[in-house]
Amino acid sequence: MRFESFVALRYLFALRKQSFISIISLFAICGVAIGVGALIVVIGVMNGFSYDLREKILGVNSHILVTSLRGGIKEYRELADEAARVPGVTGVTPFVYSEVMLSTRSGVKGVVLRGIDPNTSDSVLSLSKDMISGDVANLEAGSQVPGIIIGSELAKRLGLTQGSEVNLLSPSGRSGTAGFTPRVKRFIVAGVFRTGMFEYDSSLGYVTIPAARKLLGFKGDVVSGLEIRVDDVYNVEKITKVLKTKIGSFTVYVRHWQEMNANLFAALELEKTAMFIILAMIVLVGSFSIVTTLVMLVIQKTKDIAVLMSIGADTASIRRIFMLQGTFIGLVGTSLGFLIGVPLSLLLKKYQFIKLPSNVYPVDYLPVRLEAVDLVTIGIAAFLLCFLATIYPARRAASLSPSDALRYE
Repeated sequence: MRFESFVALRYLFALRKQSFISIISLFAICGVAIGVGALIVVIGVMNGFSYDLREKILGVNSHILVTSLRGGIKEYRELADEAARVPGVTGVTPFVYSEVMLSTRSGVKGVVLRGIDPNTSDSVLSLSKDMISGDVANLEAGSQVPGIIIGSELAKRLGLTQGSEVNLLSPSGRSGTAGFTPRVKRFIVAGVFRTGMFEYDSSLGYVTIPAARKLLGFKGDVVSGLEIRVDDVYNVEKITKVLKTKIGSFTVYVRHWQEMNANLFAALELEKTAMFIILAMIVLVGSFSIVTTLVMLVIQKTKDIAVLMSIGADTASIRRIFMLQGTFIGLVGTSLGFLIGVPLSLLLKKYQFIKLPSNVYPVDYLPVRLEAVDLVTIGIAAFLLCFLATIYPARRAASLSPSDALRYE
């Protein structure tokens, strides 16, 4: 390194020491730090909300749904065997689906009734993990009265516990001389589950497939469709295409979770992008403070810059001095932002001290999930904005003429 450049770099530290005691420099650092910290927390909450919502939806529902175009599937065993042989499929289970009325002495509530096979449902659904009382195996307990598993919010609303008796009314009744008579069947509460999503916990009920067929009046060995689980939820579109090829001879309709929930997750992704752009404006305000700091420094140190240039410092050295000065401010602000945002996000994730009303939001707490890609993106974006903010003041400092600056000295 040339002697002149060495002198210029030493002078850099002198400028930096003086500039950091200024209020504007501190304001710039604080602005960048607050913006980065807010970005980390908000993006972490958005990621946590999307991930938690997806896990809850895919816990109650399957990754791939196979339904009939004729109202029911008779060849579901052959269809299940074909689907199980597709690479990437980890579980297949049949189901029966309908909407019924659940009545007790405490009231009446509409319920989405799902008939499941307790022997294969664990390979697809998370019902066993969501149980807070009872067990899925109780559905097949040796009793003359069939069992039903209901959600915690539904049990709370109707005052039901394990062992309570309820009546299910099916809309597929019989017409007689006295008019239309709905099918009514008595069930015993075999268990209560809780997913954390109010919509599911207040309206879902599980029974065995034979009990659902009998209540709904199905004739023969028929199910509503098949639920399929895969090993990679993001590879579900490719597996769905293979499934359609394998079971093309059956008159069925195959859909995956991304199709069925496309609007919801697209809205969440759009909201995440919008929040990133909005909060990035805080970092932009901090970067403008860097511009102000460096411009004022150029004005204050005009004579010193002229002296440096007169002893041999070239324009590139002067430009680097101010670019490094502003970049250092941005680096400190970004680092402080990470020191604020990451610990705060981890505290929110561990202690969950911000609760949400479960009857309004699909989750009952504020979820947080930090992803390395987002943290790197936030760091690069903040650092890049701060670096770009140094270009104008650095060019202005390098364009000074030593003769003009020292003319009246």
